[in-house]
Amino acid sequence: MPTRLAAVVMAGGLGTRMRSSLPKHLHPLLGRRMVDWVVAAAAPLEPAPLVVVASPETADAFGDLDVAVQREPLGTGDAIRAARRAVADASEVLVLSGDAPLVTTDGLARLRAAHREAGAVATVLSFVPDDSRSYGRIMRGSDGALAAIVEAADATPEQLAVREVNSSIYMFRGDALWPALEQLTAHNAQGELYLTDAVRAIVDGGEPVAVHVAADPMEGEGINTRVELAAAAAVLRDRINAAHMLAGVTIVDPATTWIEPTVTLAPDTVVHPFTVLRGATDVATGAEIGPQVVAVDATIGAGALVGPFCYLRPGTVLGPSSKAGTFVELKNTTLGEGTKVPHLSYMGDAEIGDGTNVGAGSITVNLPHRGGPKQRTEIGRDVRVGVDTVLVAPVTLGDDAWTAAGTVVTDDVPENALVGFPPRQTVKEDRGGRRDD
Repeated sequence: MPTRLAAVVMAGGLGTRMRSSLPKHLHPLLGRRMVDWVVAAAAPLEPAPLVVVASPETADAFGDLDVAVQREPLGTGDAIRAARRAVADASEVLVLSGDAPLVTTDGLARLRAAHREAGAVATVLSFVPDDSRSYGRIMRGSDGALAAIVEAADATPEQLAVREVNSSIYMFRGDALWPALEQLTAHNAQGELYLTDAVRAIVDGGEPVAVHVAADPMEGEGINTRVELAAAAAVLRDRINAAHMLAGVTIVDPATTWIEPTVTLAPDTVVHPFTVLRGATDVATGAEIGPQVVAVDATIGAGALVGPFCYLRPGTVLGPSSKAGTFVELKNTTLGEGTKVPHLSYMGDAEIGDGTNVGAGSITVNLPHRGGPKQRTEIGRDVRVGVDTVLVAPVTLGDDAWTAAGTVVTDDVPENALVGFPPRQTVKEDRGGRRDD
């Protein structure tokens, strides 16, 4: 009979040390929620099913994932019990902690391989962190085999001195897991049902239990505070940036560049310091971004220039060799090939053709009409929008049109037209310091 792997992600706790009304596992972390990183790491192993154990308050927060509800926070052992109906028929059960977002697919694959190679009933993923903090300690016998996992709250000073700790990530043989869980009692400092006691029960029963030490200690790190959340974000940032650089992207200062995992960057893209790329942003080859740029769900064409100090909001599309320059904000706007919005402008809900130039200080006024959708501005090819032009949507500027500086455009402008000429300068002499005329 082929081996069938199931996975259970424990995400039922509230995480009170986060000092937040938002449950710990749902805190945002570089474009995903904390628990989503764990799910993303496990999914390529194709567990069937992959079950998230949630509290009643968060049971609706997981979309299309299979969810088991832990009615009361009675500990990790009780959390796995809650998932029993969904995974009881699996021959292998991978147990993950929803607050360990640094775990990787490769790390989990190595754990599974070590479990199978050892022929173990259970395998514990351990790691050796710089700071053992409140992790459960891995206690080994004289032969080096696992003797027990002792929770920090129940450990003696000698046990707390042990540096190898439990990641709360395990592989179990399915038919051995459930009997071990039935033996759990809450005779501990926390009054909870510990999954670690199920491991002890398997050891005490004489069954083989293996320990696989994570090659990268960061994979086992759990998150309990916002300080640890920020540290995890930095690790994920560095991993993402390293992968892009190895694929041919130049990131001038990786420590100040934040790129979410859903962003795509083509080779020979250049990203300057203090740039944030989010969501489904897609960057074509040869584009140069930053410094001080934020792009969210934007498409940036080949050879485009973005920044410095530029904000690309969702729906923005920059054509090849276009430019969104200094202190420019674009929202749901398309720039054609070679089109430039060089500085100090806002273009929202606009379609701008090839070869157009938008002068400094120009904006679109795109408020919705009577509660409907935002109004759009259409600007043709090779248009010259003069400085401080206001385009009140809905409005169209034809190809090769020009606007004079300071113009407010409220009606459509035909091709090859010049529009504007606001009142000319007026000089009043001999005011004598008076301010009442």
